[in-house]
Amino acid sequence: MGDKSKAFRLLHEMPDTFIIPNPWDIGTARILESMGFKALATTSAGLAFSLGVPEGRVSWKQTIDHCQAIVKSTSLPVSADLEKGIGDDPDSAAETIKIAVNIGLAGCSLEDHTGLPDAPVYDLSLAVDRIEAAVKAREALDHDFVITARAENFMWGRPDLDDTILRLQAFEKAGADVLYAPGLHDLSMIKTVCESVTRPVNVVMGLPGETFSVVQLAEAGVKRISVGASMARLAYGSFVQAAREICAEGTFGYSKKAIGFSELEAFFRKSEGA
Repeated sequence: MGDKSKAFRLLHEMPDTFIIPNPWDIGTARILESMGFKALATTSAGLAFSLGVPEGRVSWKQTIDHCQAIVKSTSLPVSADLEKGIGDDPDSAAETIKIAVNIGLAGCSLEDHTGLPDAPVYDLSLAVDRIEAAVKAREALDHDFVITARAENFMWGRPDLDDTILRLQAFEKAGADVLYAPGLHDLSMIKTVCESVTRPVNVVMGLPGETFSVVQLAEAGVKRISVGASMARLAYGSFVQAAREICAEGTFGYSKKAIGFSELEAFFRKSEGA
C-alpha cells in the first residue's frame, strides 16, 4: 500500500492536471483502471444509488466495506469520499483517518457539511479543528496519506465565495494536502480559489450547470479533476430511459445502444490479467 500512497502523492506534485474519476462499484473501478486513469475516488452518492437509498443514508460500515472492496479490486491508488467521517468532533475525524489508512486507502476527503438541514455547515472553528485532528492522526501513523478538505458552502445554499476561500485557507493552514469546494459554477470563481491557496485544488465536473474542459481548468490553476456521481447518474439515467421505453412503448430500441458483451468483458479480462 505504501507504493500506492506514494504514487497518489506524486500525482499531486507533478506539473500536469490529472483526472480522478469516480467508480461506484468493482466493475466500474476495473473499467476505469483498464482505460489508463492513474487514480480513483469513490462517490458517496454513487454508492447510495447502488444500494437503492438517497445520498446520506448509507451506514458507516457499508461505506467502509465498499471502500475496501474498491481498494482490493484495483492496483490504482484510491481516495475515498467519506463525507464528514464517523462523527462531528475532532476525535472522530482523527479516528476516520486511522480507519481509512488501515483499509488501504491512499487518501480521503473530509467535508464541513454537518448533515443537519437547519445548520448544514460546521462553524469555522470546529471545521478547522477537525482537519487539524485528521492531519495529526495521519502524522502519528507515519503514513503517506493524502487528506482533502472540503468546503461545502455552495452545495448547501450558502454561495459565499469569500467564506469558502476563508475556510479553504484555514484548512490549508491546518495541514490539508488538497483543497476542494464543490459547486463552483464559473471559471472566474475557480481561478480565484486556486489563486487564493498554495495547495492543490480539486474541482468536480458533471454537476448541473456548465462544464469546462481539462485545458480550461488547468489554465485556471486546478490540479485534480473529479466527476462525483455524474457518471453514475448517466448510467442510471440510461437505465431509466430504457425501462420507460419498455413500459410506455413496448419496444426495446434502447438495446441498440448497449455495449456489446465482448467489449464489456474485455475490460474485466484486462483487470484479471493485471
